[in-house]
This record gives sequence, structure tokens and C-alpha cells, in this order.
Amino acid sequence: MSFTGTVVRYETRDHRAYITLNRPDRLNAITMEMAQEIEAAVQAANADDDVRVIIVQGEGRAFCAGYDLKIYAESGEAHQGAVWDPIKDFAGMKANTDHFFSLWRSAKPTIAKVRGYAVAGGSDIALSCDLVVMEDDAKIGYMPARIWGCPTTAMWVYRLGAEKAKRMLLTGDTITGTQAKEWGLVIDAVPAADLDAEVERLADRMAGVPINQLVMQKMMINQAYDNMGLQSTQNTAILFDGITRHSPEGRWFVDFAQEHGYGAAVQWRDSGRFIPDGGGAVPAVDEIDAMRAELEAKDRGH
Repeated sequence: MSFTGTVVRYETRDHRAYITLNRPDRLNAITMEMAQEIEAAVQAANADDDVRVIIVQGEGRAFCAGYDLKIYAESGEAHQGAVWDPIKDFAGMKANTDHFFSLWRSAKPTIAKVRGYAVAGGSDIALSCDLVVMEDDAKIGYMPARIWGCPTTAMWVYRLGAEKAKRMLLTGDTITGTQAKEWGLVIDAVPAADLDAEVERLADRMAGVPINQLVMQKMMINQAYDNMGLQSTQNTAILFDGITRHSPEGRWFVDFAQEHGYGAAVQWRDSGRFIPDGGGAVPAVDEIDAMRAELEAKDRGH
């Protein structure tokens, strides 16, 4: 199966397929096109009898910084008006979730190689892979859990268990690769200089195994998760994601992004500031300036 992508690059060598998210100027932020191209690349790799392992990576200094909020929050693309159609929203986000989860459903094993950031929707992509190897100081988390999102793949709870998943999703915090390894979220965390070699070493061990063995072992493990209700959990998460983006608070976040830019809205969300029930008034310029001054002072203090 041939693959032609514009925001995802696809290459094969040494029994490996490399799927590279390729929007480095936007930290590989997700677009609908990128989601579709991920699945198309996975299909190409599964159709290639020479490929045994799939490696997913990001071009440049980040794996993926989540959905492109300049498009989807600041410009409001795909954000519905005052009357929200939940089924229309569900159909769109279910499609994207299925595109990401083609990495989990892939017959052949998948490895995510994480530099810099795998956050928000980027964490959905990384955690859809069978194994995740991170730089030790890279960051992973789902900050939109604070407002304007619910992780549609639902993989936090399946990888971490209830308590640690709640710790992440009730705060929207990020953790380093080192902590993610300690918690069992990812298989390994290594210094940046060693990341490529470590992923290749892991891929080497898999690439020596016959394809039918790889497929059967993975299918057996995945079946255990399906037996635990993975698909029904994802359906709930996708529906909740749509609600979070069209709730009064979600509309407040979009108003914030459209009035002051998505960068200011994200800073406010991720700084831990109080987000009022019902949204309330969008912060004024002087409040945003005060927030930025405080954050800069904290950075200097570090």
C-alpha cells in the first residue's frame, strides 16, 4: 500500500516503518489531516510484509503538543455555535480517536519515541502505541483536563490505574519521562542523547521475531483490555470531550482564546489559576499581564 502524506512522513528500512509527525513549526500540533494520515501510514506498514515494527516520532523538538489551538480554539474551527449537536461532534472526535488508535489496533507492534512534549492530544497518540520511550526530561500530561477536553483514548486509566489516572486528570499536571517510567506509564526514560539508540535497540529485539508471533502476542494482550470494556470507556470519553468543549466553561475558554489569543488562554489554564463554574467574564488585559509577570518571576526563581 502506497502512502502519500503532507503532515506525516513515512519511511521504511531494516524491517521498521517510521511514522513521523511533520509540523515542527507548530510542535507537530494535531490537525484533522494529521489524524487521518497517521492511520493511513499504519495501514501501509501493516500491508508491507517486510515491516515488523512501527516507530512513531515527531519532527523537531517535540513529539506532539496536542491539537492546534490556533485553529480549533482561537479561530474556532469545528467549534459549534449556541446549539450543540452532540452526535455530529461525537462522529468527528470518534473518527480522530480511531485514527490515533489504529496504532493500538495495528497488527504489528508500535513504539512511540517522545522528545520534548507529548501533551494533550499528543499524549493520546503516544499512549495509543504499545510501548513508549521518552527523554527523561520530556513532559507528558493532559492539561485540557482542567478545561476544554477529556482524553478520548482513555488510556491513562488503563496504563496507570485509577488513583494515578485521577492524580493526572483531576489536576491537568504534566510529569517528566523519569516520573512516567517510575509510575509505569512508559516503558523507559533515557537521556536525550540516548533516545534514538534505545528505541532502535528495542525495535531490534522485536524485529527478530516472526510477524505471526508478534501479531498473536499483541492480539492476546489487547483482547484482555477489550474484555475490560476499553471500547465502551472510549465512547464515554469521546462524548465527555465534546461536552467539555461546548459547556459554559468550554465556551469561556474559546472566548478567551479568540479575544486574547490561544497562548494566553493556555497559559491561564495551565498555570493553575481558578476557573469559575459557568465561565464568567474573560480575564482583562491587566489580569493577563499580572499572570505573565508572575510566571516570569517564578521562572527566574528557578
